[in-house]
Amino acid sequence: MSSLAAPIVCIGGFNIDRKLKLLARPLPGSSNPCEAHETPGGVVRNVAENLARLGLPVSLIAAVGDDAGGRMLLDQAATVGIDTQAVLRLRRQSSDSYTAVLAPDGSLELGLAAMPLVERLNPWALEASKALRARAALLVADGNLPHDAWPLLLGEARAGGAPLVGVAVSEAKMERLPHDLAGLHLLILNAGELACVAPEPLDAFAALHARGVARVLVSKGAEGLLLSEPERAPRHWPAPDVPVVDVTGAGDALSAGVCAALLRNPTDFDAAARLGLDLAALTLQTVDSVHAELTPDFLLNR
Repeated sequence: MSSLAAPIVCIGGFNIDRKLKLLARPLPGSSNPCEAHETPGGVVRNVAENLARLGLPVSLIAAVGDDAGGRMLLDQAATVGIDTQAVLRLRRQSSDSYTAVLAPDGSLELGLAAMPLVERLNPWALEASKALRARAALLVADGNLPHDAWPLLLGEARAGGAPLVGVAVSEAKMERLPHDLAGLHLLILNAGELACVAPEPLDAFAALHARGVARVLVSKGAEGLLLSEPERAPRHWPAPDVPVVDVTGAGDALSAGVCAALLRNPTDFDAAARLGLDLAALTLQTVDSVHAELTPDFLLNR
């Protein structure tokens, strides 16, 4: 099976995104007018949808409840072309959700994550999808996963499995990553998440490499990307200058673009950074977590 025919397997958050955009600066302790918008979400689910809309074969390992939200999530995933056969359907459970309170300029004021079902993705539950991971060309796991899931995935990668890409989800969940990260092909995170490792970026890079991470890619928002590899000076790529409508999902689009490029060539990080930045810039210009007009044409001539 060629790498382009084998699936990209995405493991982690699968939830409803609720976005509440304030119409003016918030007044604490008072009712604040806002606009409401609801879409499917979850870091790795957003990555999977971007990849599926780009025409790439994607399978999802996640968990949903048997509620209306779970049915909506599964139906929408099927519509865009995500394989959900490995998604756990949990009876008498409400599906996970993430509520983002956005400032009038689209920046994040407050994020509220109610995500107990992703905790079910423990080693016992992941055993059912072992064969799917074994035939993958690339694995993408997000930081929503419980702590005990990582040793299993890292062990598979070290044993000759597909390259494993980790995507951080928040500063609060950085502690879910185990100390030993040997086997991680790439870790994607933002500046705040990097600072959870060490206050100074160079110290944080050194610490992550000492823990076994082969490469660290850091998004600095409008300042672009930094890539760190052991015994090399960090490389920088500037971000395109675009009007920002909504930041939600832009980091996930960045990760998807990086993964789409790595599927072609796991060692071409220049192409990965550039594709990731372009896809993030496109997503910044929509209220959706994933740009609804994204098609395989985006990959042509790249």
